[in-house]
Amino acid sequence: MTNGRTVDPELVGPIADPELYAGDPFPLYARLQQEAPLAWLPDPGCWIATKHADVLRISRDPEAFCSSEGILLMDIGRDLPEIPGALLYVDPPEHGRYRRLVNPGFSTSHIRTLEAQIRARARALLATIEPGTVVDVVERLAVPFPLLVIADLLGVDGDDWPRFRVWTDLMIEAAQGTTPESEAALGEMAMYFLDLVAERRVNPREGLVSLLCTAEVDGVGLDDGELMMFYGQLLVAGNETTRNLISGALQAFSEHPDQWARLRDHPETIPAAVEECLRWTTPVISFMRTATRDVEVRSETIRAGEPVLLVYAAANRDQEVFGDSATRFDATRDPNPHVSLGFGEHFCLGAVLARLEARVFLEEATARFATIEPAGAVERLASGVIAGILRVPLRLGA
Repeated sequence: MTNGRTVDPELVGPIADPELYAGDPFPLYARLQQEAPLAWLPDPGCWIATKHADVLRISRDPEAFCSSEGILLMDIGRDLPEIPGALLYVDPPEHGRYRRLVNPGFSTSHIRTLEAQIRARARALLATIEPGTVVDVVERLAVPFPLLVIADLLGVDGDDWPRFRVWTDLMIEAAQGTTPESEAALGEMAMYFLDLVAERRVNPREGLVSLLCTAEVDGVGLDDGELMMFYGQLLVAGNETTRNLISGALQAFSEHPDQWARLRDHPETIPAAVEECLRWTTPVISFMRTATRDVEVRSETIRAGEPVLLVYAAANRDQEVFGDSATRFDATRDPNPHVSLGFGEHFCLGAVLARLEARVFLEEATARFATIEPAGAVERLASGVIAGILRVPLRLGA
């Protein structure tokens, strides 16, 4: 095992190349875990943490590793503007205040009230697929499903989902650098929600738009800028991650048809299968933290001000945690201590919703289709942030 600061840049360098993620990054992860589990990447200048234990340790310690200095590689070396309401960029105690404001809308009890609507959405989409035909499940199922659920959650017209898709796709692209298109999308989205907020303050309805408009902690609510940020984060986090979870899950089951058959025969095992799908797909590949003081990790000194990229996708295939089967898809895996939903202060706000959507979708899909098989090449997004899947052609059989 080498010293992290002397690792060959040729070894660790591809981590920063978005094209790595259009292919298969896992051989590189495995090599880094073996040779340099905490490696220094000279350009753009950050540590790369690929081991499960290190990802957990750093995630659990927001006092020593903050989020406010940036969470993306593109944040390194730039002056970050103040972004009120940007949960991913906020540290305690401010982070705790924001969570208390929005938690009621994402509580287990509240999300469970949406199950019937979510099931109806899944069933209706699946009914459009004729058994035996080849379909791109990304476009036909995985894209519209979470967007329709988000529309229901917000309390807005489900017909707006195509607009939501355009906005969120452009915002994901902006993680590699903003463009005039992404800036225009952000402005259009802000106007959409500003108009909604103004209307719902006068005529409240069911849904998160109204709930967040009126939420208060210690007599203080969210201003319009904070509200816009929360709605934008919900669209991105609730859409892109669940979209790719479902796409990746269907692809995995198409490559393991015996496991699909087992789910049909034993639907009570679907919750465990959801956890394995989360581990296997790891919809958010990585986020960054920055050391607030000198900290020793794995015999390396991470100096104050140095960023650390937490590679969740690598941690989820760590053989020290998941054993010899770490690189195999196993829908019966138990226990399954994956980190796909984050950990610590920044544990995913929508975790209950994501799990519910995936469970209901798999229940309805396995009830309708007896078989699932690959029917063409899979295309992946070139992004080191979101494990995006652009195309998954499958044949779903009766």
